[in-house]
Amino acid sequence: MKEKIKSPAIPLAERCRPKTLDEFQGQEKLVGIGKPLRTMIDSDSLSSIVLWGPPGTGKTTLAKIISETTNSEFYQINAVSSGVKDIRQIIDLAKQNLLHFKRTILFIDEIHRFNKAQQDALLSSVESGEIILIGATTENPSFEVIPALRSRVRVFVLEELSKNDLQNILNFALTKDEFLNSQNITFVDSDFLFFVSGGDARILLNILEASVSQEIEKDEIKITKEVLENVIQRKNILYDKAGEEHYNIISAFIKSIRGSDPDAAVYWMARMLEGGEDPLFIARRMVVLASEDIGNASPNALLLAEAAFSAVHKIGMPEARIILSQCATYLASSPKSNSAYMAIDTALSDVRHNPQYQVPLNLRNAPTKLMKDLNYGKEYKYPHSFSNNFIAENYLPEELKDKQYYLPSENGNEKTIKERLKNLWKDRKKY
Repeated sequence: MKEKIKSPAIPLAERCRPKTLDEFQGQEKLVGIGKPLRTMIDSDSLSSIVLWGPPGTGKTTLAKIISETTNSEFYQINAVSSGVKDIRQIIDLAKQNLLHFKRTILFIDEIHRFNKAQQDALLSSVESGEIILIGATTENPSFEVIPALRSRVRVFVLEELSKNDLQNILNFALTKDEFLNSQNITFVDSDFLFFVSGGDARILLNILEASVSQEIEKDEIKITKEVLENVIQRKNILYDKAGEEHYNIISAFIKSIRGSDPDAAVYWMARMLEGGEDPLFIARRMVVLASEDIGNASPNALLLAEAAFSAVHKIGMPEARIILSQCATYLASSPKSNSAYMAIDTALSDVRHNPQYQVPLNLRNAPTKLMKDLNYGKEYKYPHSFSNNFIAENYLPEELKDKQYYLPSENGNEKTIKERLKNLWKDRKKY
């Protein structure tokens, strides 16, 4: 039987952090043989970079590997707890290092949390090469890193770790960590561990260590689904209400409804709800969609979406999920038309780019004698005084009299509208 040792104070994720690229798992597109980041590291020809990817995919580990394998002095700060003063102190040290022909790497974790002024403080030194910047972010640099800084760095995108990557990380930890290696550990359900980690290596190792600690008194430690569930309570949901994933998932949700796929719509909705999204945000977006993508093809869509918004506001979670699901599946299953949306945008474009044409005299209001004397409202024909409440009349400025903004589709209620307008348009053309 193995002689068990005491659990170290340092977390497993830190104890098992790879020291070389050969130990590093995942991101083959970046660190595989001949790939850009590996070539940069192996040739010791560093430039400033930003590593963008989900949590636990190796951003900090890559930065530390670079510090270990290149001839550079390495400084690490976190954007949450550091500011311009810290940056300037490191820049001053970097200037001294240059006098001795030594490079300086500044690693900024969570660089997206730096404001514009803090990012501005980096520009000159990155531009001149006084420091080599390595930024790590879980947020899209297009939104969170100022353009001036983005233009001075290369952005490398890290992908979520695959099941095979997570398996290799697990094997590495079980083999290399002295504490784990001293335990008699067997896995009954490693797939569930990969699932609940959400592709995050740090979470995987933290859950593993907590599971082992929970069962430490047993001669044989069996990592079962029940043990894992007891440790984690719930799956790690990758969803940041203020970050890029928020926009990615709401985009997928809207596009699924627009594409008439109720199954995809409720899936993406479930992702948002499980991630803690405000249900009113989801309901509000469906109200807009009901007009933008369904419109007069099914006018009841807007009524239902508005009713759903009101009901969700009154009821709240968890019951609101049912109301949201009813609305989303109805909208996804409805006939689609963006005719109303296109009509107003085309009209707005004409208003913005064309002269402000005069209102025809017959359409003007004439509340005073002077206005009547100027022929305001003269020869206006009241439609209700004619057969079918219609008279062939032009209601647009003379310069736009042949313009048609609303072009109803062949779907649902709009097909009937289209036939009616087609006949009316023929009569109006005669005018």
